[in-house]
Amino acid sequence: MIASNPLDYQVCEGCESIVGAGTVVCPNCHGYRFDNDPIRVVDQALILGSREKRSVTLEDLVEG
Repeated sequence: MIASNPLDYQVCEGCESIVGAGTVVCPNCHGYRFDNDPIRVVDQALILGSREKRSVTLEDLVEG
C-alpha cells in the first residue's frame, strides 16, 4: 500500500519510520524532520517490509 501511494507518506529522519504525509511530530521517536521524496518512501517501505518485525504492538502490551 505505501509503495503504491508514496505521496501519502514520509520517512522520519530520526528513526526511519514511515508516517503519514501530514505528520508533524513522529509518534515513535518524537522527531520532526521528514523526507517526503517518493523514491525514499518506496525504498524504505521495501526495507521495512523485508526485515523481521521489530515494532511493539497492542498485543505485546496486553497481559494474557
